[in-house]
Amino acid sequence: MPKTTPEQNKALVLEAFDTLFNKRDYAAAERFWSPDYIQHSAHIAPGRDGLFNLIKSLPPTLKYEPGSIVAEGDLVIVHGRFSGFGAPVNWIAADIVRMQRGILIEHWDVIQDEATEEQSISKRPMFGATFPTYA
Repeated sequence: MPKTTPEQNKALVLEAFDTLFNKRDYAAAERFWSPDYIQHSAHIAPGRDGLFNLIKSLPPTLKYEPGSIVAEGDLVIVHGRFSGFGAPVNWIAADIVRMQRGILIEHWDVIQDEATEEQSISKRPMFGATFPTYA
């Protein structure tokens, strides 16, 4: 595939995340992640297999919701929410992905627990327009 534009990279990352995290279509997801994928997250084993094996180990209720997305050059940053993965609270993540010819080749992230309205000093949700409620 020839060099992609930032707009194409954003669309590819959104499709890749939906394919892996929400649809859990691992065969289709292989076309988005490089076999030589470099993982910088401390909580994920190295490579594409490390990421795919992590997702396979999570409950089928895992859901990923993308929010804001920006791209410049070969970098894409997505602000999103992970829920339903077995933790007591959702995660809000800024995922940073480096692309090369339409393939995700490198990843970093910054993750924090999603706060409730009672926990939020700003009284603004960390993601979307509403606060989460936890049982």
